Amino acid sequence: MDTQQAGDGPQHGQLEPSHGTSDGARFGAPSGTADLHMHSSHSDGTEAPAEVVAAAQRAGMRTMSLTDHDTTSGWAEAAHAARRHGMTFVPGMELSASHEGRSVHVLGYLFDPEHAGLRRATERIRDSRVGRAEAMVRNIGRDYDFTWEDVLAQTSDGATVGRPHIADALVARGYAHDRSAAFEEILHPRRGYFVSHYAPDPATAVSLIVAAGGVAVIAHPAGRGRMLPPSVLQELIRSGLGGFELGHRENTDEGTRALRRLAHDADLIVTGSSDYHGSGKPNRPGEYTTSDAMLARILAAGTGSAPVLP
Repeated sequence: MDTQQAGDGPQHGQLEPSHGTSDGARFGAPSGTADLHMHSSHSDGTEAPAEVVAAAQRAGMRTMSLTDHDTTSGWAEAAHAARRHGMTFVPGMELSASHEGRSVHVLGYLFDPEHAGLRRATERIRDSRVGRAEAMVRNIGRDYDFTWEDVLAQTSDGATVGRPHIADALVARGYAHDRSAAFEEILHPRRGYFVSHYAPDPATAVSLIVAAGGVAVIAHPAGRGRMLPPSVLQELIRSGLGGFELGHRENTDEGTRALRRLAHDADLIVTGSSDYHGSGKPNRPGEYTTSDAMLARILAAGTGSAPVLP
């Protein structure tokens, strides 16, 4: 199968990679069939966990991970669906962090969801997200006929409320064409409606996942304007960072090349994933994948919870 180096993948406006592109292939590993970054309606995706698993299966994936923002509430449904489809399910989550006001996302795999420190952190983040969302809706409501009830109508029970739900509500009210347009227009910080929410610093986020027996991987670490300084990256490695998600459509070529070198020098895990959100984003299941060799390293390192095997 022809493969494309995920780190040298498409920039905005270029063609999407083909299904099955494996970031691990750049290290000489065979192409994989694992998509380890997918979202459901338990956070900001548009499909139930079982539907996300089915989408991964239709794309040819043999392994998937549900990585909803700051919650593990979709694990049980996803695990049941994975068994039904004969797939491996890797329990995961995307933990919010922040560095100097910029959002950093840390993927955690195979951690203990009952770990006290991690539970306190995710509860605080989710509570802050709700307060932030309510404040943003009040701000928007000063200029638009827009209420908190509009947002709740776009939010599944138990979901982590966030800006994507506000965006969906703006679309439903006819104030934006789609979710992306809502983010580029009304929800853009320049419009003045934005409110920040609590998130730990990246080193704390990594340490919490590691303390819970998990494997910490920085999501889309080479995105435009989101590259962490070398000193922070070294701090993350000292904190137990497991790897980088170098196969992702938002990563830039230059940033990926730099992180590829660092990953090689520090013997870090390298993953590739779709960051699937259903209809919430154009990302498609399996557009980037993680090699079998890198998946094996994650499965060997995680001790807080177990994968669900077919």
